[in-house]
Amino acid sequence: MSITRPGPQRARAMTVFVLSIGIGAALGLLIGGVLTTSLGWEWVMFVNIPIGVVVLVGVRLLVPEAPRAPARLDVGGAVASTAGMTALVYGLITAESQGWSSPPVVGSFALAFAGLLALVLIERRHSAPVVPLEFFTRMRSAAPLLAMMLIPAGQAGFLYFAALFTQNALGFTPLQTGLSVLPFSAALLVTNVLTSRLVTRYGERIVGSLGMLGLLTGLLRLSRIEAADTFAGGLLGPFVLLGLGAGLTIAPLTAVIMHQAPPAQVGAASSLNQGMQQLGGALGLAVMTTVYGSGAGGVHEAGAIAAALTTGVVFPLLALILFATWARPTATTHS
Repeated sequence: MSITRPGPQRARAMTVFVLSIGIGAALGLLIGGVLTTSLGWEWVMFVNIPIGVVVLVGVRLLVPEAPRAPARLDVGGAVASTAGMTALVYGLITAESQGWSSPPVVGSFALAFAGLLALVLIERRHSAPVVPLEFFTRMRSAAPLLAMMLIPAGQAGFLYFAALFTQNALGFTPLQTGLSVLPFSAALLVTNVLTSRLVTRYGERIVGSLGMLGLLTGLLRLSRIEAADTFAGGLLGPFVLLGLGAGLTIAPLTAVIMHQAPPAQVGAASSLNQGMQQLGGALGLAVMTTVYGSGAGGVHEAGAIAAALTTGVVFPLLALILFATWARPTATTHS
């Protein structure tokens, strides 16, 4: 999109991209609820196979080839980054059940450190690194990437713990839980329709910061949840706020990240953009489930969920500080 959609077209393309994510999230929750209720949770995994086949064929037929210079694959960087991040997430997930000083946890963190150290050493010497280190040596480019990692960290926890609360505290079925998140998806879709125009008028930093403020406010309200809360009284408002915030955040943040990359590194920037989102979601959920696990069960269930969500508030707060301080406008902004 960054190569084939210049200027204002790029902002619209990013908006459509995020819009498709919102539609996919809404459909995924609904279809997942139906499959879990009727056939079992295993079918939620199987349904991804035909979807993946359709995507592969569609990309092959419809997406044009981008111009690129010949370069050797950075296999070492890919292996080191994957091993390091996997070990880090595993250590965080395992720490609550086995203890922070247990051999599996200590070993996982040691492997994570070794993997990240190897990644730095490999990328410094590779002509076409999978993770260009210069993206992280300047705050102007590093801050949006870090913010892109922090935003999904809070969102993943919200979706996970909202599902826990609706089913464990409110007694919802999987299908009802999927339906309960529709206000979030609807708010996300509505803001996506407006995001391109807002970015063109006010710039990515203002629109993105406003979105992060919405995410922060929604998570802060959810962190006050109590066992006596109903869906309408405790969840509906935060769900709408989180949807509005997400719709205003991802497209401007993505545009800033891609604008920082020189043409030769657009592919690497796009991969980093997606990778940071996946990493952030995994790390955020690992941290929040660790907090939740220390107080879950029985009458303490709602309190444990609230404690986990309180931890999650930190993620959009840090993202807002980074983005508002360091983000620079792109050429799509008009006053």
